[in-house]
Amino acid sequence: SEWQSTLKAVETQWQQFYPTEPFKYTFYDDTLREVYEQEQKMARIINLATTVALLISCLGLFGLATFMANRRTKEIGIRKVLGAHAASITGLLVVDFLKLVIIAVVLASPLAWYLMNKWLASYAYHITLSASVLVLSGFMAVLIAILTVSIQSVRAAFANPVEALRSE
Repeated sequence: SEWQSTLKAVETQWQQFYPTEPFKYTFYDDTLREVYEQEQKMARIINLATTVALLISCLGLFGLATFMANRRTKEIGIRKVLGAHAASITGLLVVDFLKLVIIAVVLASPLAWYLMNKWLASYAYHITLSASVLVLSGFMAVLIAILTVSIQSVRAAFANPVEALRSE
């Protein structure tokens, strides 16, 4: 093929100018692949760490919701006896956690924006981080918190109120 004959010609010229140095060559696409392999490995590690962090935070949130529901068992029982619907009880428990998650998102967003822009600036060709990415991330955090807490809240809302009030 044509590139092999070109490579032989380049090797011949190399040997004329640098007879003591061995002729080594690499193709540009192989060099680029090696450069970006490190980035791909880092992306896999970040994805794994993110998954583990989300799992741990959801478990912690679920545990906290369980604790809060158990602590408010009598209140939930009284509300049910007085005619509260399961949706209103679930909403009551979810709102407490939602406030904390929103505060966390508001506090973490500027730091995330700064660090991501700093990291992206290290690339020759990079994108600018828009606010929509942070808004979407915050929305996802709120949605995950609502889903996690709702599971336990619905369970507490559908519990028999007689059991909650009988324990006195």
